[in-house]
Parts: sequence; C-alpha cells; structure tokens
Amino acid sequence: MVVTRFAPSPNGPLHLGHAFSAIVAHDLAREAGGRFLLRIEDIDGPRSRPELADAFRRDLEWLGLEWDEVPAQSTRLDTYEDAARGLLERGYLYPCTCTRAEIEALEPRLGSQGTIYPGTCKGRLLDPARPAALRLDVERAMADSGELVWEDELAGRKVAYPREAGDVVIVRKDAPASYHLAATLDDAADGVTLVTRGADLLPATDIHRLLQALLGLPVPRWHHHGLLLDGSGQKLAKRRGSPSLADRREAGEDGRALAAQLRAGEFPAGITLASA
Repeated sequence: MVVTRFAPSPNGPLHLGHAFSAIVAHDLAREAGGRFLLRIEDIDGPRSRPELADAFRRDLEWLGLEWDEVPAQSTRLDTYEDAARGLLERGYLYPCTCTRAEIEALEPRLGSQGTIYPGTCKGRLLDPARPAALRLDVERAMADSGELVWEDELAGRKVAYPREAGDVVIVRKDAPASYHLAATLDDAADGVTLVTRGADLLPATDIHRLLQALLGLPVPRWHHHGLLLDGSGQKLAKRRGSPSLADRREAGEDGRALAAQLRAGEFPAGITLASA
C-alpha cells in the first residue's frame, strides 16, 4: 500500500506552496488506493502554536482533502531521545557548543545543506555549562554504512553523498531533535512508503538515507516535486509573509476550485511552478 504524508509545522499559517504539496501527497496516495496521513510537527518550542494545527485541518478540509491523522511529534519525544542516545553510545554523534556566529567566523565552505560545519568540537573537551547540540560524525557513519542508494519517482536512482552536508545537527540545543532525526523516525513509525516534499529538500535525503541505515529503518521511495515561486522568483514561505490559505478561506474563496486549479497547473497571478 502506498502511504504518503503531509507534515506541517504550526509556526505559521499554510500558504499556496503548502496546499500544492498536500495535494501532491494526497493524490498520489488516492490514485494508488493508499493512505494519506497528516502529522503535526510541533517540537519547535514556543514557536509551535496549537491553534494553528486546528487551522491546518480546516485548510485541508476546505481544499477537499481527506486524511488519517497520526500522533504529533510532541508525543514522540521518548522515541527521539532513545534513538539519539543509541547513536551517541555507538560513537556516531558528538556534542557541539559552537554558535552560528562562531561557525561563520571560521569562513566554512558551503555544501548541500548550507554551511558545512568544520568539526571544531569533534574530539574536544567541552564546557558542560554551555548548551550543546549533537552532531552526526558523517565520516564515521559512512565508514560503517557503505554505499547508500535511494529512489526518487522523478529523479530516478540516486546514490547518497552525506559528506556534502557535513556533520549536521541531529539534536538541537533548543529542541529534542532536528528535522533530520524526527522526520526519519516518524516516517518509519507511520509506515510511510512514499515521502513527498519540495525539491528544495532533495539534498536532505542523503542524510535521511544514512540515518535509516544506522537505525535499521525501512527505506521508502521519495517524490520531490517542484516549488511554487512568487513574482521575485523566490519560493513561497511563511517568513516572507506569503498569503495564507486561512485568509483565502475566510474571504469566501472556493477551496475545492483552488485545488482543481493547482492540479491543472493554473496558478494565481504572479505564481509560477519551478520544475523539480
């Protein structure tokens, strides 16, 4: 059975980009007679607002989508802690107290996930009084995992190169898990067989594939779809104040008609779809 999911974070309202992503996941599951899941990723501290999760449900219903809801991330903290502890005990994680400013001051090179951490804290005595994140020792992990492959429905067979991301954060200083760890564990726990998401997250899949190997998790297929862009050529984003679905819904717009237009590739003025 094909199982897809839509997993928004309640730190801002949904916009057209979210609607397009949810529709892609919903339709791929329904066309295959499978299941479409909703998972609320609510472990972003005070930025996570419960009332937005209710708004998300109203938005999806307004678009005419049907889903099965699975437990929110805030109910799964023990799972994240257990996985991180196991990786730490096996030597795949190390604590890091570096701040973003300290890392940028070293003029690190850029990789697939942005700035590549230069490994400053690896093997270093740390101050227990300073908050520490846990980073993945990619070289050690790759030495034990060997070649990693994965399949994307649009891009075909891919070989993972996690080194291009560097030693990414697996447990944040201010949260019980990073996106990499939480999403990988959740997809396995929820039985997701087809991970649908925007093409901007394609590079993250290399890290997720490595975590699956280290944690003995099943390997799904992926579908990285194109992104909706605004008039300036930037992807729609909460932080840039892209118009929300809630505003459209409350203004009386027909959500099902909007969903049909997105399916047909008919986008509102100023909105374009970048190829995956």
